[in-house]
Amino acid sequence: MTNGFGSGWYPHYDLAARIQHTKLDTGTIGMYPARMERIEEPGVGDFKGVLSGLIENFNKDLNAPDNLLKDVMSGNEDVDIHDVMTAMAKAEINVNVATTIAGKIIQTYDKIMQIQV
Repeated sequence: MTNGFGSGWYPHYDLAARIQHTKLDTGTIGMYPARMERIEEPGVGDFKGVLSGLIENFNKDLNAPDNLLKDVMSGNEDVDIHDVMTAMAKAEINVNVATTIAGKIIQTYDKIMQIQV
């Protein structure tokens, strides 16, 4: 009795018949592929532009709680204290992320400086 190796016996599976077709398939007749329609070309900017945009958004998000709090104190009915608290939490998260990124950049710079040429 053989173990199947070298005896010429291999299981045959009809994988194409077992595939369940969905809208995400490419090449299915009558169905447009959902993934292929949503592919966008990334807008690649220079590093300076990307970094300055991030800093500008960071400053705007950091100043948002103060501006909202001034609106609440002046009696503006459109601003709720919950909006102020949400803006404060968002600003706190942004500060934490910026601090972490700055730490990683400094660590990377130190590692690069340690490379001997």
